[in-house]
Amino acid sequence: MTLADAKKGTGAGEWLLLAVAIAWGLTFFSTKSLLERMPVMDFLTVRFGFAALLLIAIAPKALRMSRATLLHGTLIGVAFAAAQITQTFGLIHVSASVSGFITGLYVVFTPLLGAVLFKVRVRPLVWLAVGLAVVGLAILSMRLGSGDPFGVGEWLTLICAVGWGFHITLVGRYSQPDNVISLTIVQTGVAALIFAVGGVRDGLTLPNNTADWLWMVYFATIVGAGTELAQVWAQARVEASKAAVLMVTEPLWAALFAVLFGGESVTWRLLAGGGLMVVAMLVAVRAHPPEPG
Repeated sequence: MTLADAKKGTGAGEWLLLAVAIAWGLTFFSTKSLLERMPVMDFLTVRFGFAALLLIAIAPKALRMSRATLLHGTLIGVAFAAAQITQTFGLIHVSASVSGFITGLYVVFTPLLGAVLFKVRVRPLVWLAVGLAVVGLAILSMRLGSGDPFGVGEWLTLICAVGWGFHITLVGRYSQPDNVISLTIVQTGVAALIFAVGGVRDGLTLPNNTADWLWMVYFATIVGAGTELAQVWAQARVEASKAAVLMVTEPLWAALFAVLFGGESVTWRLLAGGGLMVVAMLVAVRAHPPEPG
């Protein structure tokens, strides 16, 4: 690809990354609705089973890979499954908007995990982001006046944010331009198998109406296989720091869709706590300067 081609694709890449964040944000309230009619593990099994089959159908040649790619993809898939399971179970107990904001803390956890796992230096701004995120999380999630100030849903979603940070760290460490699709297939397939272990024990529950099937198709194609491929294509044309800023708008879209379509109300805690967490995410992104072109 020439320099002119790269510049031509930058604008499209930016819009595509924003579309990925919007697609992710739309999943929170719609997942919460589907979980009223489907068990968590059944939902995840159907969603990522279809996504894995679609990726294989799109790129069957990517199944030929090295042992290292298979091993790394398996490790990434385990982290991916852990993040998805804790996020989805947590969503049962918290609102979609709160889940979106807490999940977005992966932007803060990613550099911290990079320092622990791969000795990547943590910049001072990251510690500022951690402090802002903790205050925002307290405002958003603390249940003042109740016996349990921090509920099981918040804890599970916070663990999920750590899981996504771990997942992003591993992907950044092991992905290469020539193995991205193979890693994605292995990751999705391994996760689907883990979900199936819990989903098929007492029979697999499938969507039981047209609307739920349409949502499931959206989850498997657009948010599953589609966003993975879109992100890979876009990040080949957009610098990493700008890509992170665009994708970290996900919690804002999650809150917006939850209010517009999920029946949630706008509260001062949502505005104040969510606002602080967004600032924390942007500070964490700002701590990493743009990569050379």
